[in-house]
Amino acid sequence: MPHKAFSSAMVGLDAVPVEAEADIGTGLPNFIVVGLPDTSVQEARERIKSALRNSGLPFPRHRLTVNLAPADIRKEGPAYDLPVAVATLAAMDVFGEVMLDGRLFLGELALDGAVRAVNGVLPAALLAASAGYRELYVPTANAAEASLVIRDGSDEQLRVFAVANLIELVRHLRGEEPLAPISPAMPTDDSAYDAGDFDLAYVRGQTEARRALEIAAAGGHNLLFSGPPGSGKTMLARCLPSILPPMSREETLEVTKIYSVAGLTGQGKLIVGRPFRAPHHTSSGVAVIGGGSWPKPGEVSLAHRGVLFMDELPEFPRAVLENLRQPLEDGFVTVARAQGTLKFPAKFTLVAARNPCPCGYATDPEKGCECSPTQVLKYNKRISGPLLDRIDLHVEVPKVEGKDLIGAAVASEPSAVVRERVTAARLRQAERFKKTGIFTNAEMGQRAVQKFCRLDAPAEQILRDAAARLRLSARAFSRILKVSRTIADLASSENIAAPHLAEALHFRERQG
Repeated sequence: MPHKAFSSAMVGLDAVPVEAEADIGTGLPNFIVVGLPDTSVQEARERIKSALRNSGLPFPRHRLTVNLAPADIRKEGPAYDLPVAVATLAAMDVFGEVMLDGRLFLGELALDGAVRAVNGVLPAALLAASAGYRELYVPTANAAEASLVIRDGSDEQLRVFAVANLIELVRHLRGEEPLAPISPAMPTDDSAYDAGDFDLAYVRGQTEARRALEIAAAGGHNLLFSGPPGSGKTMLARCLPSILPPMSREETLEVTKIYSVAGLTGQGKLIVGRPFRAPHHTSSGVAVIGGGSWPKPGEVSLAHRGVLFMDELPEFPRAVLENLRQPLEDGFVTVARAQGTLKFPAKFTLVAARNPCPCGYATDPEKGCECSPTQVLKYNKRISGPLLDRIDLHVEVPKVEGKDLIGAAVASEPSAVVRERVTAARLRQAERFKKTGIFTNAEMGQRAVQKFCRLDAPAEQILRDAAARLRLSARAFSRILKVSRTIADLASSENIAAPHLAEALHFRERQG
């Protein structure tokens, strides 16, 4: 009679239930795994044999068939080692009358029976909590990640157990040496974030760029720096994480889930700091957007709730840049493959930097540009108008004067001070968008823009004039209102006044 142990498979960023059925039949010794397993799952046969033998546990002397159901979902990775081993031991009556229903198992087995960390534990834990499982067994290295889901009162019945080795689990299931459930993980508050070298205190001059950076951080707006080499574009961009507010628990769950599936949590650690991703301009479209034969999240998803920095923007392949248009507009990436269509979240702040021309010195007052008008035009056309239209803040970053770089010059405002203003603005947005699923002003849809972006009479007249003079697109019109709303939040203003709108228009006019 087949015996079952329960596990999960990853489909995109979500986990779905999987049953590991083990049946011991007659005939010569053989170990067969079916149910659309990949190579790493097939290799589990040798790992399980050695793990059971070296743990002093029996292994069937006859034909063993393991089915991973449902059979139409691809099974990949070593996380099925533990549930297959448990189902095999259950088929050999090692656990006696113990029922495995309501228990979910994940873990890779070492040859000595130790249980190693695996990817995708947080999505599996969320599945266990929502599907009514009573107990979740994960490797010790993944315990903190899995326990994040038991902080909600609705998930109190789910108990999470950290398993160090196979024999420890067997003794627990037999009731001989019960394991203690682990306590909920408490994400570390990164409010005392140390910016290190990338602190605004080390940025000299660049008043306008600093102001744009603060607005971008406060409202989640996209930002483009343009200027000659050495003007500080990259330094400014790398300072952005130092002024971003801490993530909420909901944001922590979202980001950790993505990194767990991508295998980037590092020994099951929680992601508590906002992501900062900076792909090189030689990165492929799949690396930036996501995909592959079995789709995985790309850089835009790894930057979810954080920053995607694209230095030397015109140097990226045109196809990669055009692929950014959907996530910048919708906040997610849709990847279609023969096996199905998957959706990955991608709500990030884009910060880009570019030179004004191929040689970089078209706007440098001291060094002449060596590029022909045709070269400059061709260079700037590498970035399409629709992509530029999705960038809210266009900032010219001039070369810093030598007198501003002298050590005795007045120090700039540090990131910690700016971060306090940004956090206060984000708190106003959190109160405004309570229970709407919106986190920042940049995420507002048209209904929210009409509801929350109220203009006073002078500001309304300025917007009318600007719309006619600048020939604004409908998208640009909406994005100007969102930026104005953020500037008003930084000024603790309930309505958008003329100065707030004028500043938003000022940054909009800088686009090429």
